[in-house]
Amino acid sequence: MESKSNLKFRLIVMNFLEFAVWGAYLTSLGRYLGNIGLGSHIKWFFAMQGIVSIFMPTLMGIVADRKMEAQKVLSLCHGFAGVFMLGAGYYCMSAGGNVEFAPLFILYSISLAFFMPTIALTNSVAYNALRSEGMDPVKEFPPIRVFGTIGFICSMLTTNFLKFGGVAMQDSYTQLISSGILSVILCFYALSMPKCPVNRGEGKQSFVDAFGLKAFTLFKDSQFAVFFIFSMLLGASLQITNGYANTFLGSFASEPELAGTFAVKHSNALIAISQASETLCILLIPFCMKRFGIKKVMLISMLAWVFRFGFFGLGHPSWPGVLLFVLSCIVYGIAFDFFNISGSLYVEQRTDKDIRSSAQGLFMMMTNGFGASIGTLAAGAVIDACDVFNTPANWPKAWFIFAGYALVVAILFAIFFKYKHEPEAQPAK
Repeated sequence: MESKSNLKFRLIVMNFLEFAVWGAYLTSLGRYLGNIGLGSHIKWFFAMQGIVSIFMPTLMGIVADRKMEAQKVLSLCHGFAGVFMLGAGYYCMSAGGNVEFAPLFILYSISLAFFMPTIALTNSVAYNALRSEGMDPVKEFPPIRVFGTIGFICSMLTTNFLKFGGVAMQDSYTQLISSGILSVILCFYALSMPKCPVNRGEGKQSFVDAFGLKAFTLFKDSQFAVFFIFSMLLGASLQITNGYANTFLGSFASEPELAGTFAVKHSNALIAISQASETLCILLIPFCMKRFGIKKVMLISMLAWVFRFGFFGLGHPSWPGVLLFVLSCIVYGIAFDFFNISGSLYVEQRTDKDIRSSAQGLFMMMTNGFGASIGTLAAGAVIDACDVFNTPANWPKAWFIFAGYALVVAILFAIFFKYKHEPEAQPAK
């Protein structure tokens, strides 16, 4: 039997690599696309994350439950994700200054379709490994998961500071190659994880249960219906800054006196403050959920999104305007964690045991699936309407529109979500 400390270390490495794969390009891809004249297509690259999240995690989860051990499915997914991401990077390298949207988007989308399920699969492999050694995942997993965010940050900083041929990775296709290499490494590393059980032919479910459709009965509960609808509306904010923050900061490079400022030259490093804030804000959630309840916590998140976008609109790379960019990154931790993690806990506590997993899937579908997809495409329409790539001075107008949207959602949520906090309420049995 392997020691608990050794197992935890191996799970830490797995989580570190998992999110390092994503951090290599997520916050900098928009900047690269803008550099090669595909700025108007950024919305489609980020909307695809939501589109594939609607069905691929569920499909791969069924494979892991019924056909193949989860660690092998994780390995297979990262293998395909890595190969196609390397293919996307190789195509950009070969095309030089003539990168076309269709070939790059197809290779990227296939890679993404296999990567997105790995986030849930990584959790499943970790939970199984901890349980097999008699450890409580609820207690032991969060400190392990923190290293995933650290991996994301390290990958972002590498993309920011490392250069090839005198060009920073955040400005070139090398970020795609870096992500692909990390994914291939994790493909092999995943095979070293403890074996996960497979329920072949046992506990067969109907089509409805297998695809988590039973959870849709929660829409019959008016409170849950409002919660899920607003989860989708708030989920629309998730990918906006991932897609456009770095692109926005990079646009100041057209002004010679600003091109050398830290916010412009090292924008990925600046944005990494967001992930550092996210790590710290996780620690506030248990206290805030107990003290304020889900409605106030969600409202805090929505207002944080208002400040997240508003500070970008008001900020400037020069001193002291850059402090507003820093503040935007700091409030991101509250905006993201108080919504995603607190919302997930609410679903866990307020649903019956037999549909909790499918209810979590529904929450993810509404936020990271429909919400993120619709939000990214709508944000792209705003960006196009403001014509920021031809008129960079219009960027603040776009950020203020996003801030206004978040404020409207917050006001409507406060009015329509009828929830009374009960500090002593127990999870449903």
